[in-house]
Amino acid sequence: MLVLAAAARASEPAPMAQVFIVASTPLAGVGLQKEQVASALQTASAGDIERSGALDLSDFLNRSLGSVHLNDNQGNPLMMDVSYRGYTASPLLGTPQGLSVYMDGVRLNQPFGDVVLWDLIPKEAIASVSLMAGANPLFGLNTLGGALAIRTKDGQTDPGTALEASVASFGRRNVGLRHGGSSANGLDWLLVANGWREAGWRDDSPSRLGQVFGKLGWHDARSSLKLTYAYARSRLNGNGLQEAQMLEERRASVFTKPDTTANHASFVNLEAQSRLSDWLQLAANAYYRNTRTATHNGDLNDEALGGSVYYTGQPADRVWLGANGFGNPAAENSAGFPSWRCIAHAGRNAEPNEKCTGLVTTTASGQQNAGLSAQVTFVTQGQGYRNQGVAGVGYDASRVRFLQSSQFGYLNPDRSITAVAAFADGSQDSEEAFDQRVDLDGRAHTWSVFGSDTLSLGTAWHLTLSARYNRTRLANSDHLFPYNNATTQGEQRGSLDGDHLFRRFNPAVGVSFTPSRALNAYAGYSESSRTPTSIELGCADPNFGCRLPNSMAGDPPLDQVVSTTWEAGLRGKLAGRSHWNLGLFRGDNHRDIIFVANTASTGYFKNVGKTRRAGVEAGISSVGDRLSLSADYTWLRATYQSPERLGSQANSGAEGGAVNVRRGDRIPSIPRHILKAAAGYQWRPFWSAGLQVIAIGRSFVRGNENNLHVAGVLSPDGISSFGAGHVPGYAVVNLNVSYQPDVAWTLSANVSNLADRRYASVGQLGPFAFAADGALRNTDSDGTSFFTPGAPRAVSLRLRHVF
Repeated sequence: MLVLAAAARASEPAPMAQVFIVASTPLAGVGLQKEQVASALQTASAGDIERSGALDLSDFLNRSLGSVHLNDNQGNPLMMDVSYRGYTASPLLGTPQGLSVYMDGVRLNQPFGDVVLWDLIPKEAIASVSLMAGANPLFGLNTLGGALAIRTKDGQTDPGTALEASVASFGRRNVGLRHGGSSANGLDWLLVANGWREAGWRDDSPSRLGQVFGKLGWHDARSSLKLTYAYARSRLNGNGLQEAQMLEERRASVFTKPDTTANHASFVNLEAQSRLSDWLQLAANAYYRNTRTATHNGDLNDEALGGSVYYTGQPADRVWLGANGFGNPAAENSAGFPSWRCIAHAGRNAEPNEKCTGLVTTTASGQQNAGLSAQVTFVTQGQGYRNQGVAGVGYDASRVRFLQSSQFGYLNPDRSITAVAAFADGSQDSEEAFDQRVDLDGRAHTWSVFGSDTLSLGTAWHLTLSARYNRTRLANSDHLFPYNNATTQGEQRGSLDGDHLFRRFNPAVGVSFTPSRALNAYAGYSESSRTPTSIELGCADPNFGCRLPNSMAGDPPLDQVVSTTWEAGLRGKLAGRSHWNLGLFRGDNHRDIIFVANTASTGYFKNVGKTRRAGVEAGISSVGDRLSLSADYTWLRATYQSPERLGSQANSGAEGGAVNVRRGDRIPSIPRHILKAAAGYQWRPFWSAGLQVIAIGRSFVRGNENNLHVAGVLSPDGISSFGAGHVPGYAVVNLNVSYQPDVAWTLSANVSNLADRRYASVGQLGPFAFAADGALRNTDSDGTSFFTPGAPRAVSLRLRHVF
């Protein structure tokens, strides 16, 4: 159920019998009424998105849809992990992806890692969004817990011109344009352009984004064609997790830097529809997408942690180095001294991996994917029944080229990493030499056949049967260590070469009962699957951990994940414009793929036996002439359903760098409670305001998969520390006020985190590398907690003019 953020709709006249039509497949078609769908379903319009005050689509989903919450792993507002019922759509490589995202029938999950790049989706171009629950097979691969379907605007339905400008805290500013129109001969057009940038509230965290979206269409009485082109370019800084004590000292601090991601994407999509008769309709699309991503990340070098020599600029370090015979620090030039130890060994080509405290990793990936799909929708009806069926086929092909190199460096007092002339390419003379290079070519081809049939008996009973067959072939080619020409090191590391075939038939069945307009009951069972991606297959060897989201080593085979969902619920209407819903769900992932840590920052992917997400959802909303109220609550339990042994270096209960996970232990980063409530009031025809509360329960941090990590106290020697094993629960209040003197002008203000709450949405156990004063330690430690801090209070002002 949509949570209202303002009372803007309160003064609108009550609609007549409102009928929601939802597409049953990614392609546009005849669609089904909401009461015919045997699963939980949430929809929102462009107006809902505009009134919410949300920064982008992911922010809107968090503010307005039930059972959704955000995990801020990257520390950037445009790089959020969106979690729905414990299933995730994330821009971060290595995150197990469980939601499929479509825009105008095109799957937006990228070929490399199934990631979703939220910054490439133009918010102003969105006409509607639908969030469908469960393992719906009709939406193809990766629909383990749900599917998000986005439809974009066109010039026929959204004519006119709109100009928008906004300014906000943290140096944030935005300028946008939308223009659409149509002609008498059936042509229509739409152009959306947007430019956004901010300085960021944390250290060295500027970001910028530019988007262009255009659509040209033609239609007559029976048919339509739409050609869409979208272009986006971004440069985002995601400074991510920071050690808990350092956050207490200064909340804007970062662990290491830089951490920059640059995306550059273009997208073309051609849609066609034709109504051949009153009972037969065809729909098809063909698309091409090209995405280039480059990252530049500075990190601590884990190989140098523990007993090595560090320098961070503190006088004590200078004295210690001199007293222990490491040159004559007093005679060193202060500007060059930080690099002394690292450069000396790098220059002699002697184990810089053990002497250099920093590592700078650069990646470049190019992803091209294209595909086409077609479906036919047919409707038959007779005395007492109506039957609507859909049958279709789809083909998707993709190619990925991924390059990575790592360069040793040293840590500066400001936490930046300066690179030196030594590379992590396995060439240094060391027993533990490691090679961080990757040069991978991945190709995937997926054929699919799908169908669905909904039989309606009278107006009360609706039975739906659906199925999809997917066949995916994925081939990885290692340009550094191919199987047929592997070096000795390559044979030790393992080649990334591999040819994998995955096939799966996924069915679904659902029944819906609507005895009256006030009550709708539904129940259903569905299955879906996702195949391992190139990054998972290239990072599946427990003997050669990967520094995600980058290095890879070997490709032991992984099984595809199969998800099954049982769901039942009630929904209905009360007097006036009031709605309510209550539902139960249980989703089981069989042979789930998770990332297992085997050192502080490296690990590998593996199949585990079974995981489960189960819960209860409840919601209610009421829209009056002046006052609007709504609330959504989700109780969610995400657990491991099979015993596992998983890596966790910093867990207080770890033995040999691993912990034993028992059946029933909760999965980290998934809260048990999600509550959203909102109130809106319109006290004048042109004044309205809304207040919203988002409350998220506590969750376990990553690394505490056994749920037994015990927080300790800093010992007198200042070395040992066991951080908290959970992320505390939190509540954030948002406020918006809108002034609209006429239909052309709108001035609005939005305050996020009104109470300036200090909170975090995600955490992780890691090495306790820094002292409270910021000095880098000279020895290993037991570990501590890292959190990504939530943004403080932010105020934005927006002016919009519609012609």
